Amino acid sequence: MRKLLLAIAVIMMALNDAAGQSTYQPYSYTFYQKLSPILYSSQTRMHTAIKPLIPDTVLQAGFDSLLHINGNQHTTWLGRKLWQEHLIDVQHGTNSVYADFLPDFTVGIAEGSGPSAVWLSRKGIQVGGSIGKQFSFYANYTFSSAQFPGYISDYTNRENVIPGEAGTIYTNGHKRMWSNGTVNVSFTPVKYLNISLGYEKNFIGDGYRSLLLSDVSPNYIAAKLTGTLGNVRYLSLWAYMRDPFATAFEANNAPDGIANNGAGANLFKWGAFQYLDWNVSNRFSVGFFQSVLWAPKNTAGRRGFDFNYISPLIFLRSVELTNTASPDKMHLGLNTKYKATADLTVYGQFLLSELTAKELLAGNGYVHNKYGVQVGIRGHGLFGVSRLNYLTEYNTARPYTYQHFNPVTSYTNYNQPLAHPLGANFREGIALVNYTYRNIDFQLQGNWALYGLDPDIATNNGSDPHKRYTNYLRDYGNTIGQGVATHTTYVGFKTAYLFNPKYNLRIELSMASRRLSNIHATDNTLLMNVGLRSSLRNVYHDF
Repeated sequence: MRKLLLAIAVIMMALNDAAGQSTYQPYSYTFYQKLSPILYSSQTRMHTAIKPLIPDTVLQAGFDSLLHINGNQHTTWLGRKLWQEHLIDVQHGTNSVYADFLPDFTVGIAEGSGPSAVWLSRKGIQVGGSIGKQFSFYANYTFSSAQFPGYISDYTNRENVIPGEAGTIYTNGHKRMWSNGTVNVSFTPVKYLNISLGYEKNFIGDGYRSLLLSDVSPNYIAAKLTGTLGNVRYLSLWAYMRDPFATAFEANNAPDGIANNGAGANLFKWGAFQYLDWNVSNRFSVGFFQSVLWAPKNTAGRRGFDFNYISPLIFLRSVELTNTASPDKMHLGLNTKYKATADLTVYGQFLLSELTAKELLAGNGYVHNKYGVQVGIRGHGLFGVSRLNYLTEYNTARPYTYQHFNPVTSYTNYNQPLAHPLGANFREGIALVNYTYRNIDFQLQGNWALYGLDPDIATNNGSDPHKRYTNYLRDYGNTIGQGVATHTTYVGFKTAYLFNPKYNLRIELSMASRRLSNIHATDNTLLMNVGLRSSLRNVYHDF
């Protein structure tokens, strides 16, 4: 494989000696939505679905403009470090290195279940840089402690993990302590090809959520090849993931010879993800997705990395069709967008786990029809106001869509979904409005969801992706929301004054109202926080 990649790189450099670029910008919806006028312009054919983005010349200018918003140039050391520069910022020709301290401290009050005083104390560092125009590196490490509102504490107790983060958790009453880190090493030998290795998250889609691959779960080890040729961009990603809290019983008792992971295997698994994005025109693009997850142990013993999946070519499903008793979890998907006007884009996704056309047309709720659908609209310049951006989105997934015969190989990572935070068996609507005025950011958000919970651990209504798929309730009559029908509404508002965009240093005020209701309980949470923040990634508490 190394020889093949080296040969490709040498040939392409011989054909075109244009310098490549290798830039790493962690994905954050709040930051990336500011680039909407560039990304979704009807005058360009940018590949927008694969995130973190690899900037080309035009997009790099957009990144740079966001990193230099503070108008006047400061001449004092303190002024430059506070408003414009990294704490350590050394450049020598095309080589550079930077480093920052990442403070993230908030305090607040919560009304509802759980403690009334909530807070977050996160201390971290980041280091990054480049060697020439083709090689870049990035790493951060954080140590955090927090006292969460009741519904986040309940999630942490239930799943044994902080939402979106995979560090070791220490508990002291309501207090949680954990650590986390991110690493990315990126090499772009030519402008057509990027090679990266990291411990990070990935996102595929044009919406706020993704039903294909999202950044909801914690970081995982990933090797990526991203190739671009004309209007086509192709991603091939191989991942090493863990589900350390899957029970030994579930891990060792797969039925009918289906692969199991074994208690001694540390409950890890492999994944291969491919995505091909084709910009058909300036306005229309379509992308094809597939994924496979497999455990490193089966009934024959240790399995290791399956080299059937080393090929970067898409449509690995043909490999699976030769083995009808395959223990591996497969998905196919479609991602598309259409720029209806100069400032409005319609987008959508379709995720397929399993489908029987005859049963689908009958409309009888057949259990093996497992799929998810996303439809959304996003735009910029709402009402003719520059930097007033918006998004509205609808997501739904049938019961059991992300489950598998063995919970270890379900569509999860570190006890959290790889796609939507609600798992499956849900309907959800989202609306977001963002506005930026100079250094001040505003965000207004509203979510609504209907989903079906399980009344007890043994029952499987299809929401929880960690449960064994073979324990479904019935063959027919399965509907979205089955089980304990639960409604949630979430309304949030944030405003921030941005000091330094180099590491997103800002003062932020946030308020949120969350309501959960079903036949067993009603839980209302009112939350207000204020703090000094420098967070760089999405952390989802809106569920």
